[in-house]
Amino acid sequence: MDQRGLALADLAQEHIDDWIAEATSQRRYLIRYFLKWATSRRLTRELTVPSIPRQKSQNLLDEDDRWPLLHRCLTDDALPKDVRAAGAITRLFGPSTERLCHLTPEHLKFGDEHAHLVLGRHPVLLPPRLAELLRHLAEQPQPRPQLSRVQPGPRWLFPGMLPGDPISTHGMTQKLGRHGIPVRTARNAALAALAADLPSPILADVTGMHRHIALRWVAYARRDGAEYLAARAESRGHHRA
Repeated sequence: MDQRGLALADLAQEHIDDWIAEATSQRRYLIRYFLKWATSRRLTRELTVPSIPRQKSQNLLDEDDRWPLLHRCLTDDALPKDVRAAGAITRLFGPSTERLCHLTPEHLKFGDEHAHLVLGRHPVLLPPRLAELLRHLAEQPQPRPQLSRVQPGPRWLFPGMLPGDPISTHGMTQKLGRHGIPVRTARNAALAALAADLPSPILADVTGMHRHIALRWVAYARRDGAEYLAARAESRGHHRA
């Protein structure tokens, strides 16, 4: 900010991305705590800091479980609508749990024929059933309006227990887990599938992922994920047959 002559209120996502990209150690990722504090006091807009890169990717959801899980999220009326929507988004696009929890109706774009979700710079097309689930969540009343703040904050697609706050990342993970949706493995499987088909700049743009993390996923999908991708191709062949 000092080098660019920026005020805190002028800080934008590209400034955070550039600063992280120049990091020589992982300490710069700790800026997430200051930004969270500043955002909670309306000193800056909502900004995202990527997760600290890991040397190895976590386990992936087995290919035989991925599609049935998505089908369950889209069609099982016995599941709560927020669980179905969050599970389907995780399975399809692999956003971080923090980004998932902070989605608002403004991240949805409804047209005459199609609906899109904005996770990064470019909207992604939503399946019709998921679009309807998200439309329902966007239109539902916020909980406990009598306790809302005098100046209410943004509306959340996944509100938390406290008025005006989104569900916590821990709360989201626990809630999905109770309904048999493993967040980490489902997310990693989605990212591996996307990384196998998309160049890293596009992967970063459509998911909101930091470009360095996208590079790691593409490298993983095309090198260490060879067995996973072979199983994925075989599964596609079965579906076409």
